[in-house]
Amino acid sequence: MIEGRKVKHFLDLAEFDKGILTNIMLQGAQSKLGEADLSRALAGKTVLMMFEKPSTRTRVSLETAVKQMGGQTIVLNPTDSQLGRGETIADTARVLSRYVDAIALRTHAHDNLLELAKYSTVPVINLLSSWSHPTQLIADLITLYERFGDLSKLKVAWSGDGNNVLHSWIHAAAKFGFELQIACPKKRMPDSRVLNWVREVGANVSVTDDPIVAVTDADAVVTDVWVSMGEEHKGSALLKLLEPFRVTEVLMKRAKPTAIFMHCLPAKRGQEVADAVLDGPQSAAWDEAENRLHANKGILAWCLG
Repeated sequence: MIEGRKVKHFLDLAEFDKGILTNIMLQGAQSKLGEADLSRALAGKTVLMMFEKPSTRTRVSLETAVKQMGGQTIVLNPTDSQLGRGETIADTARVLSRYVDAIALRTHAHDNLLELAKYSTVPVINLLSSWSHPTQLIADLITLYERFGDLSKLKVAWSGDGNNVLHSWIHAAAKFGFELQIACPKKRMPDSRVLNWVREVGANVSVTDDPIVAVTDADAVVTDVWVSMGEEHKGSALLKLLEPFRVTEVLMKRAKPTAIFMHCLPAKRGQEVADAVLDGPQSAAWDEAENRLHANKGILAWCLG
């Protein structure tokens, strides 16, 4: 680390002001359009990617982004590091910071991410944790921006589980000023800490257990898988609880005629979303997935700029 330079971690949207997040989002969007040349932005840089959880889109999109920006990657899976053999996260962070220019971690426990960032002298990027998924939300914001322009005028509806992706949607709503209507079962609401944070910052976020109420007149309808990694043991009971929140053609008709459907993927077809919606004309899921690549470019450019 250059002496005196503050390390620019990307851990949670809640930590940033709207200006920084807008710049990151626009950098990605402009790179996609060829309006920003990032082809040498990471020349001579190495990004370490650490995965405690399996990944498809996250790994491929980040690795491609780094290479298209002129950098190189190293990938560590759970069996590839000493973390599984008892080395502390703090010691790992101290050592890895001497080798690479940034560390991107996909982890089960959010505390692992925070400890890594605390002791790392290079930027740490949250690729997903038990608490949030901020890199996904930059891609989602790019998708909304492409379709609608001014985000502050939008109403976004969530129907499904109160999970880590939803936490990041809540953070985004607060930062960009759009309305977020959340529908979750009473037993699967977002964490009380993020709801308390919403009240403190005065965001336009509301919660209900009625998906019809949430989706009515929405510009975008969002969902995610019902059974996250690590919750497979909850199985059929969780599926039954969430069944009324499935995004169907009938539910989509409650949204505006111009509304889009969003899903960060992978999707369990027939569970949280009907095939006719995911494959239908209102689906933006595939543009959303593509925008993971461009979101990563914006994030990397900011962290290592």
